[in-house]
Amino acid sequence: MAKILLVEDNELNRDMLTRRLKRKGFEVEVAVDGREGVEMGLTGGFDLILMDMSLPILDGWEATRQIRTDSQGVPIPIIALTAHAMPGDREKAIAAGCDDYDTKPVEFDRLLGKIEVLLDTRCPT
Repeated sequence: MAKILLVEDNELNRDMLTRRLKRKGFEVEVAVDGREGVEMGLTGGFDLILMDMSLPILDGWEATRQIRTDSQGVPIPIIALTAHAMPGDREKAIAAGCDDYDTKPVEFDRLLGKIEVLLDTRCPT
């Protein structure tokens, strides 16, 4: 069972994503701001991180950069989750260190497909 860190400050988004991911068999832990996301991301042994980009204390862009800079060993796949859907936002997320990008409101099946691709890439059978 893959272990996912969800970094999301919006309670409704957290609850919805956590429930749906758990139903799909994932173990899910939650961070509610960017600083907590960095701390957990660097110490929690996660297989993948879902990172909201608009977070309190430390935004998702900077949290991703810090995880990428401070992580040891194999980098953890990170998917940016954002309501920003302007031209260039995907490229900005990739430049910050994200492996993929998805827009809000979350279309769960699309997000699940991205999660599965990144987990398969990281842990091929």
